[in-house]
Amino acid sequence: MIKFNLNRDLVFFDLETTGLNVLRDRIIQIAMIKYKKDSDEPEELEMLINPGIPISEEAMNVHGITPADLRNKPTFQEVAQKIYDFIGNADLAGYNSNRFDVPMLIEEFARAGIDFDIEKRRLIDVQRLFYKMEPRTLRAAYKFYLGKEFENAHDALSDVKATVDVLKGQLARYENEDFVDNDGNIIEKPVKNDMQQLHEFTNDLKIVDVTQRLKYDSNGVIVFNFGKYIGQPVAETLVKDRQYYNWILNKEFSHQVKKIVKKLVKEYESNKK
Repeated sequence: MIKFNLNRDLVFFDLETTGLNVLRDRIIQIAMIKYKKDSDEPEELEMLINPGIPISEEAMNVHGITPADLRNKPTFQEVAQKIYDFIGNADLAGYNSNRFDVPMLIEEFARAGIDFDIEKRRLIDVQRLFYKMEPRTLRAAYKFYLGKEFENAHDALSDVKATVDVLKGQLARYENEDFVDNDGNIIEKPVKNDMQQLHEFTNDLKIVDVTQRLKYDSNGVIVFNFGKYIGQPVAETLVKDRQYYNWILNKEFSHQVKKIVKKLVKEYESNKK
């Protein structure tokens, strides 16, 4: 069993939140395990927090925490000092924590009037370590699936041929394997020599455009996936807010987004007549 070599306390932590926007969303659950430099016994702290704002449907589908679960829980302001004191001067560790959990925590502390300084803290992001040691490059995939080095990397035709070989290697490797997602849901043998099945498995079918600006909600309605109208129906919103509609058509949005937006607005107006 590996024991962490510490000259400062180390706190592993994870957040569940109302959504994925580190500026607008709020923490609804925090869990921390503190490894002390002078103790072999880690300490744990976990609590549910009333965010004071709605929880997005997408977030609830991920973590399963509902407003009813949080109704009588404290606000972050009420527990901020307890969390701050638990962390103390410790370094921080998590999974994808540098991009999400750390900035989210800083914002929550700031709203509670606490300046959570990370300049003197060391940040260990386990996801980054994973990605660096198991790189997601074509060269790495070629070696993993074919068991040999890939020569002539970044020559376009060689890259294409290597990609063909990698897919063949994937089909052979995973033909009898089930896939289990982060929620424990099982997809039986999704990697088959079937292009429709591969398409469905490798794409988020809720996303409408390649730039991921638009998506389908749970009712199959196309909604915004960005900006001040995030989660709102595109057609109805743009018919009401023509200024925003014109802004989209004249700004640096993809041709695909502009084409979809025009079509949705035209269809909405025709159905209203």
